[in-house]
Amino acid sequence: MQNLILIGMMGCGKTTVGGLLAGRLGMELIDTDALIEARSGRSIPELFSEHGEEYFRGLERAVSEELGERGGFVIACGGGLPMQEGAIAPLKASGVVFWLDRDPEETFDSLDTAGRPLAQRGREDFLARYAQREPVYRRWADYVIREETAEAAAEAIFKIITDNPPSFASQMPPPF
Repeated sequence: MQNLILIGMMGCGKTTVGGLLAGRLGMELIDTDALIEARSGRSIPELFSEHGEEYFRGLERAVSEELGERGGFVIACGGGLPMQEGAIAPLKASGVVFWLDRDPEETFDSLDTAGRPLAQRGREDFLARYAQREPVYRRWADYVIREETAEAAAEAIFKIITDNPPSFASQMPPPF
């Protein structure tokens, strides 16, 4: 079975939507940031502080390559992961990519910035980062999901995969 890969800005709901989908579909949710933290024994802020962003991005690439070799997961990617072709390409090859394109102003306004090193520079920096990432997210996405709630986003993704069944049909439960 293919992976379902969720991309988008930090705070857009990838982990929450992923959890809803994973529960409904009987799949395992893997949050790339949480996996990196568990394996390294360090939080993302600690990794950034102790080793820098480049080191962290290397860990993301390694996790992505590993997950790209496996299937049947809902994968919530860190917001910057798609900015590295070497990290997103193995995931794209393993499944279907959904970009959760939530309004960036609303996302920032509802964001808990604690534990998010790249959110410490304020709203304007966040919006500029969204503008920089938007074309990259668009490039890698098979589908763009613009629903504002996690439940609506999960429902939209569920509908897409049930309406496009070649890789998923035999393993789909009934609709919500």
